[in-house]
Amino acid sequence: MKFAHWLPNVSGGLVVSKTPQRTDWSLDYNVALAKIAEQAGFEYALTQVRFMGSYGAEYQHESMMFSAALLANTDRIKIITGVLPGICHPGVVAKQGATADQIFNGRWAVNVASAWFRDEYDAFGVPWLEHDERYVRSREFIEILRGVWGEDDFSYDGKYWRINGYSLKPKPLTMPGRPTPEIFQGGNSLAAQRMAAAVSDFYFMNGNTPAGHQEQIDNVRRLAAAEGRRVRFGANAFVIARESEDEAWDELRRIVGSADAEAVGKFKHAVKQAGQSTREKKGMWVDSTDADLVQYNDGFKTGLIGTPEQIAEKIHNLKKIGVDLLLCAFLHFHEETRYFGDRVIPLVRDLEAADPVREAGVA
Repeated sequence: MKFAHWLPNVSGGLVVSKTPQRTDWSLDYNVALAKIAEQAGFEYALTQVRFMGSYGAEYQHESMMFSAALLANTDRIKIITGVLPGICHPGVVAKQGATADQIFNGRWAVNVASAWFRDEYDAFGVPWLEHDERYVRSREFIEILRGVWGEDDFSYDGKYWRINGYSLKPKPLTMPGRPTPEIFQGGNSLAAQRMAAAVSDFYFMNGNTPAGHQEQIDNVRRLAAAEGRRVRFGANAFVIARESEDEAWDELRRIVGSADAEAVGKFKHAVKQAGQSTREKKGMWVDSTDADLVQYNDGFKTGLIGTPEQIAEKIHNLKKIGVDLLLCAFLHFHEETRYFGDRVIPLVRDLEAADPVREAGVA
């Protein structure tokens, strides 16, 4: 199992709650966090992409610039930069990413987020597409990234993008097992799953039950196999690891009991643009309760709440169903990232050694 953590590069922390959070959106705080995460055994950190305030996140640092600053101040951790197709141009992102990849020794990756927050697009005068069309645009975005990174005089004539004989030099580094920077995407809907199977390296899933994660993994694997591809899987989880199970669940009750009801309500309205708007009524936040939405990627649902031993067992079980990477959020990032590295990751490694999980390949 690989471990990643959310970067709090927007204000408000990772829960929409008035409960105290010893978390800050400044660069200094995040540099210190990334260094703690490196020492703790985390391989990745993910920047949030946000261009204007929403559901309590009033202030935001731009993700690409923030990622570069973090890469300049770390040694090993990989930074996954969130980008928004439509607001971001794939040719520009390809150039920025190649530069970051060259400068920082292959430690840059990208998360192509297909968007749910319409206000950002309306503010910039960028057309807001219907749900499934946003994934068509994102797929084209990734096809252009791969094309520009892989060949000279690249041209592309798509529904949403056109590239005319573009040669990018230098290209990203070519590394063993990684021909281009890794490409992540989120989703949960059937449109997202089809896109992941066709073009992405990693498919991020919102928090869910093991059965909910298994359903998505099985479907994406089946679709990817038809393309001759393998996709890896990440799952979002809000981690509350405490010395006793009661202490952990009491913390969750405090977080939810102190929810910012107004911000949660606004978020609930905004995410109607996501899974609820699909024909199948499948996707992100379709079945989320108000309590689930206090952690805005359903992180409570994954259930990593309890003692280090209980959490390690649940993580190993996620690996058994096909989850390759755990994307962690915490209430107090510095302290809890360190605690997770000291108390949870070693237990996971022990379980992996005692009960190895066979990696799934291309069917």
